[in-house]
Amino acid sequence: MTPGKTSADAAPVRIGGVTIAAGERVTIEIPVADLYTHTSLTMPVHVVHGRHPGPTLFVSAAVHGDELNGVEIIRRLLKLRALRSMRGTLITVPIVNVFGFLSLTRYLPDRRDLNRAFPGSERGSVTARLAHLFAAEIVAKSDCGIDLHTGAVHRANLPQIRADLRDERTRRLAEAFGVPVLVNATVRDGSLREFTAANGIPMLLYEAGEALRFDEDSIRAGLRGIPRVMRELGMLRQRRPRAVVPTVIARSSAWVRAPASGIVRSLAGLGAHVKKGQLLGIVSDPFGISETSICAPFAGIVIGVSNLPLSHEGDALFHLARFESVRDAARSLASFQSGIQEGKKSG
Repeated sequence: MTPGKTSADAAPVRIGGVTIAAGERVTIEIPVADLYTHTSLTMPVHVVHGRHPGPTLFVSAAVHGDELNGVEIIRRLLKLRALRSMRGTLITVPIVNVFGFLSLTRYLPDRRDLNRAFPGSERGSVTARLAHLFAAEIVAKSDCGIDLHTGAVHRANLPQIRADLRDERTRRLAEAFGVPVLVNATVRDGSLREFTAANGIPMLLYEAGEALRFDEDSIRAGLRGIPRVMRELGMLRQRRPRAVVPTVIARSSAWVRAPASGIVRSLAGLGAHVKKGQLLGIVSDPFGISETSICAPFAGIVIGVSNLPLSHEGDALFHLARFESVRDAARSLASFQSGIQEGKKSG
């Protein structure tokens, strides 16, 4: 036995060709590709390997290169003192799609969506190869995962967890995360969630904020949620009981689309509790001569909005979630928002 090492120590882990011993923190640069400028591109990975055995959790961000909130969440996560006594292994990948991140775009150079390319291929396109690398080096070595996302350009999302809530393990982790809205979302072909589900790895997809922007409330909510999941997994010590954020599961959700082309005046923002038939906004021509109302097709909570005041007929403008009890959902959201504001005051 190595001097100073006990039988209770965790076994070493190996990622990207680097061996990490129990109690170590290591930053690894995993080679992705060589650019045509003769520059090598790498995917940065930071591993915190606890001294004692426990689950392995991966936390990833910027699978879409223009979704930045998750990058900041991971940066702050790695500064938490609680990680010093962590059990198990935390694998963080703040920038999965390094190509898109550098060019501030969602996609890769071949114009493909990385989140539709899993499990990828070692001999495929740039996108397929990156998907294969991430799947093999990160996901396959984890027991569960959290993937951090935002809305698209000019679209903002209310903090929410999307997951297969029919799976008991996944639902337990989703509830522990502590955001008010849980969406039982079906998996899409080629998505990271489809790959993890096929391999029996529970995964949460955290959606919050807008592409190319930092949103402080969304960042704080993510930074609170990940340690809660780690406590649920037994990776971090349980803290003194705190007020639990009540969560509600959306029965379904749908985008309300522009009934005509023109300039949009929004009357309902993120988190708004709306009734069926309530006016969400108005779309008009530049002169205001022709105006068309945009109304809620059902009662619900606004969980996504377009921030661009220009639209063509059919553009998605308001994302509404439907609940068994909209009142319960509104109370849950109010409790969550109050907690975020209290957190800001306490620093």
